[in-house]
Amino acid sequence: MSAIEPAQSDRLHGLDALRGGALLLGVVLHAAMNYMQPPIWLFPDDQSSPVASVLFFAIHLFRMTTFFLIAGLFAHMLLARRGTGGFIKDRLGRIASPLFGLWWVVFPAFIAVIVWKAALDNGGVIPTDGPPPPPLTLETFPLLHLWFLWVLLLFYAAVLLLRAPFAALDRDGAVGSVLDRLTGALIGPWTPAVMAAPLALALWFTPDWFAFFGIPTPDKGFVPNIAAVAAFGTAFAVGILLDRRRDLLGRIERLWPVFTVMALGSGAGALVLAGGPVPTMAPLTDPSLKAGTACVYAFAVFASTFALTALALRFLSGYSAVRRYLADASYWIYIIHLPLVMVGQVLMLDAPLPWWGKLGGVVLGVMAVSLLSYELLVRHTFIGKGLNGRRIPWRRRPEPVPAPAE
Repeated sequence: MSAIEPAQSDRLHGLDALRGGALLLGVVLHAAMNYMQPPIWLFPDDQSSPVASVLFFAIHLFRMTTFFLIAGLFAHMLLARRGTGGFIKDRLGRIASPLFGLWWVVFPAFIAVIVWKAALDNGGVIPTDGPPPPPLTLETFPLLHLWFLWVLLLFYAAVLLLRAPFAALDRDGAVGSVLDRLTGALIGPWTPAVMAAPLALALWFTPDWFAFFGIPTPDKGFVPNIAAVAAFGTAFAVGILLDRRRDLLGRIERLWPVFTVMALGSGAGALVLAGGPVPTMAPLTDPSLKAGTACVYAFAVFASTFALTALALRFLSGYSAVRRYLADASYWIYIIHLPLVMVGQVLMLDAPLPWWGKLGGVVLGVMAVSLLSYELLVRHTFIGKGLNGRRIPWRRRPEPVPAPAE
């Protein structure tokens, strides 16, 4: 069972595979950052390519909005089945506990890799003349890649705060009926344009917006930026509405060719407007160019989100033991992957390989270590129960069948 999945009986295999894939693509995303042009990551490699930049741009375009769409759907399902008390207990155990418990493992490991690289560059001795670390405040707290857990908790809190007023207004079911009809009207070829409006406006109002990096990642501080709230909050809210109208998933599935064409066209347009495969890494200052780029990028975000959702519903809805295992493991892998990616990047700096060979080596190495640790330390232990909602027992050998008496 995944971090956002309520129960095995409610498992939607296509969406669960997509959720796991979105988390696992975080490994590729962070690994590719070391080989982009121009260099932007901590340990820039002399092997780089515009293809790595395009790979980063494409993954960053859809990954987290897709995740939050599915998270909203499963959150509503869980709340309806378990009630407020059960929902809070489940989310505290499987979202809050990993965030506040494992951050104290991930962040020191992150710093340790940086110190290790500095020592390598300093002849094996840790330098002592570096700048002092910034003070930890509510605005500067380094959530790193675990920011998505904090944002999830904020959205869960908002749902719980709004649930009681909505129930009071909807005692006769009239408000809910209107809401469900509006949801039905929302889903169609026009969906990406409607959902893009809040994000486009938020991006336009974002000061010093770097279009190539799209939605600013809220990985620092406990107050997420307005563009992240607009993008992920919209996706989360629509996921809730889709759980109320589960029949609309079939409509989304049937629109997969339309959404796919939209995603490819608008994604290419957003890349060009953002500066192309080798962007200048400068914020947009021209108001008209910024407005147009924000509109195209926001549309591409939700076109790609619904394209991937539709494709998953269309082609991945059947049961697969491999996809099921990877979906289960994806939560753990995403939590621990960043320091491992950084170690791999440092080890690959002097490797006589092209950029794609180094990228592949980092990804495969991280996945191997992560999957091994998941199988040996997580899946069958109390950690797996905390992360995934249940502990998978080790396989037991079947007891021998006694031979029949002669």
